[in-house]
Amino acid sequence: MSATRFEVAGVSVSPDHYIDGRRVTSDDTFTCVSPIDQTGLGEIASGNAAHVDAAVTSAAQAFPAWAALGAAGRLPYLQRFADAIGHRADAFATLESVDAGVLRSRMAHGVVPRAMQNITWFAEHAMTLQDRVIETPQARHLVRHDPAGVVAVITPWNAPLMLATWKIGPALASGNTVVLKAPEWAPLTSSLLADCAHEAGLPPGVFQLLQGQGSLTGAALVNDARLARISFTGSVATAKWIATTAAANLVPCSLELGGKSAFIVLADAELDAAAATAALMYRNAGQVCLAGTRLLVHADVARAFTDKLRAQVERLVVGDPRDGATEIGPIIHLRQLERVQGFVDRAVAGGARVLWGGTRHPFGTQYFAPTLLTDLCQHDEIVQQEVFGPVLTLQTFASDDEVVDMANGTDYGLGGVCYGDEAHAIALAQRVRTGFLWINSFGIRDLAAPFGGIKRSGIGREGGDWSFEFFCDVKDVVVPKQPFKASFSHR
Repeated sequence: MSATRFEVAGVSVSPDHYIDGRRVTSDDTFTCVSPIDQTGLGEIASGNAAHVDAAVTSAAQAFPAWAALGAAGRLPYLQRFADAIGHRADAFATLESVDAGVLRSRMAHGVVPRAMQNITWFAEHAMTLQDRVIETPQARHLVRHDPAGVVAVITPWNAPLMLATWKIGPALASGNTVVLKAPEWAPLTSSLLADCAHEAGLPPGVFQLLQGQGSLTGAALVNDARLARISFTGSVATAKWIATTAAANLVPCSLELGGKSAFIVLADAELDAAAATAALMYRNAGQVCLAGTRLLVHADVARAFTDKLRAQVERLVVGDPRDGATEIGPIIHLRQLERVQGFVDRAVAGGARVLWGGTRHPFGTQYFAPTLLTDLCQHDEIVQQEVFGPVLTLQTFASDDEVVDMANGTDYGLGGVCYGDEAHAIALAQRVRTGFLWINSFGIRDLAAPFGGIKRSGIGREGGDWSFEFFCDVKDVVVPKQPFKASFSHR
């Protein structure tokens, strides 16, 4: 491992790639900047085509031996990998808070334990993927899940540790080798993951880390014909490019993209609970694809709900994400902040009314005030397009048919939230076209359950057996029950 490291808030970090079991430098670098106060955190190695080639070559060479270990042979390595993350729990929480602006308290109590579980759960679940037998009158079918090969994992900046381990866990557990492309706006916890992989003794080439710009490093990786799978979470525009590029090499892609989810409040909803949950949509400064950002509220309860939500929002603490009292931190980058402000300004110019917020927050340069807009039409840009900031919209409805049309009336279909009588809400949920929908709750994500969206929100499902279906090649070994006689007859 390279001795070239620097410190961020007392945490030692390598700025280099991790290729073939060692740290590799680059002549080119980019500056990692904290969204909290725009402090430069360090110069990070920026990968080129040669780095990508070296990483994929090493991963391809390591694949046969890693695959041959079987699920039981890989399990101890992955348990040590998860343990290494746990040993660095405080470092991960500190680093991602400074690097990505996420709440340190949420990292420590929620994200880091879940990252460990993302590794161990899939490693243990892979043990169940032995030959599955399908009996027919003619034959016994032994259905196998064989590892596919080299997997490219490309993760976004809003939840680097969580989303990296969510993909790496099943990819490694099923016997693939992984090349992780870190998000350039928040690369540091990905580098710490490489330290964990090294400490766990993962064989060289099994886990690789590349850092750099998507337009250079990411593009070279996606273009590599040796990839067996590409798993991507990010924007629709980037996903379209990845899918088009991967198609040239017939590389399957799993694409988890944006959302514009409806938060439906029925007339029979418990309004205090609904308002408290709606306030959660501002968490991580609204930089959450799962958030129900479109509040669709029955006209009979709209005023009461809005008053209760206002009371919740007025208690929210905007501030330094390292402070345990903070509930909303900064926007990741000035470019993203300007994008959020642009959405709001255009909506107001088009006739939207600001109920609260609408401007940058005085706490710091990259902070935006929790915002709610109303007096909107279904075709308005801010109703149709993902803002990815602490901005919600509020529209009212009078009937189930109307709210279903509104909920389904965007190009996205990731998730949704519905508050109301359980039977009523479940019946409504059957008509809303999304990958999932929470009833009287939000954010429940079990590793055994499927996760993903429809329409522009993505292709494929992650979680449980669905992850293994993607990361594996499914093979049918057919054993006849009677002596086989070759014949061209179709009778």
